[in-house]
Amino acid sequence: MTSQFPQDRATSLIERAKRIILQPRDEWAAIDAEPMTVKGIITGWAVPLAAIGPIAGLIGSLTFGYSLFGITYRPSIGGAVTTAIVSYALALLGVWVISLIIDALAPTFGGTKNPVASMKVAAFSMTAGWLAGIFQIIPMMAFLGLVGIYSLYLLYLGLPRLMKAPEDKALGYTVATIVAAIVVMVVISFATTALTSSLIRPAFNAGTMGGAVSVPGVGSVDLGKLDAASKQMEAAANKMAAGAQSGTPTALTPTATLQGFLPATIGGWKRGDIETASGGAGGIGGSKAEARYTLGNDTITLSVADVAAMGALAGLGQALNVQSNRETKDGYERTATIDGRMTTEKWDGASRNGEYNVIVGNRFAVSAEGSAPDAAAFKAIVSAVDLGKLDALAKN
Repeated sequence: MTSQFPQDRATSLIERAKRIILQPRDEWAAIDAEPMTVKGIITGWAVPLAAIGPIAGLIGSLTFGYSLFGITYRPSIGGAVTTAIVSYALALLGVWVISLIIDALAPTFGGTKNPVASMKVAAFSMTAGWLAGIFQIIPMMAFLGLVGIYSLYLLYLGLPRLMKAPEDKALGYTVATIVAAIVVMVVISFATTALTSSLIRPAFNAGTMGGAVSVPGVGSVDLGKLDAASKQMEAAANKMAAGAQSGTPTALTPTATLQGFLPATIGGWKRGDIETASGGAGGIGGSKAEARYTLGNDTITLSVADVAAMGALAGLGQALNVQSNRETKDGYERTATIDGRMTTEKWDGASRNGEYNVIVGNRFAVSAEGSAPDAAAFKAIVSAVDLGKLDALAKN
């Protein structure tokens, strides 16, 4: 019978995290002896800890923004949430890929192939790096995340023991894995940047929460929504873990279905080119359909995207009651929850450029961006999409 994390999972996780940081040799011995499953390691350890950095970064970027040389940049809620979703999903994918590398390299260095042991090494050695992600909550202190390099030391201690590599080959095995891990992380970093430029912490208790608390710099936090969001993320994490084991991504909405949400005309706007894309790996995937609409010299791109299990993180934005309103000389940037959906909008009257984004059912992202005669055009374009039908699809 495989081991399960104790009922008081939060306490167990915290205590184990302390032990692996402060007493790594002893804790690796305990981890080596404890029966586990790949799915149990992902959902019980990687999922909650890997979420620390993305969530802290989400809160920090929206609350404080990023400052350099007297200039402060505060991302839109859509951009911040997208960055958090992508970085979180790719972090989990990275752990899985590193575990595969560890397992594949084992025979080369006299070790024993064992997918559970390799996942233990990959996930538990990342503990220091994940915990260091909390510094992202205050962007100006994010550099302290460098303490996460301690994870390399944890890898050095745990890898030979759990993969049963002989002492004379242990160092080479460790170095090869570290090099591979660095390559994976660099690729993930570039992938995160690329994906976010173009485009979960799960619950630890089965009970429910209600009411609201006030968080300095954030405002009122709806505990009920936070609880619901975390439960949805836990369910999403389970789907991602199952997909990672089978190599099959979470079921996606067919691009033909998404394309059906793009009207032929919207007022005087006429639809032109349509593009669709879909793909996934390791339990993570997404599908998207977009079309270009023109009116005179103006063009707006309307897109409807299914971000699958990764979209569960979007519920945190509502739970944290994230709102903002910035007025400029020529326009504005606004973030709010409208009709129960996270919504962001931007408008620059000088350039006549803008955008309007809506997160539907914590699964679909509907956005309109481009140039238009006025700001109202973007909202009108998005409103032409049947958001109620998307809500229904999100519940399936």
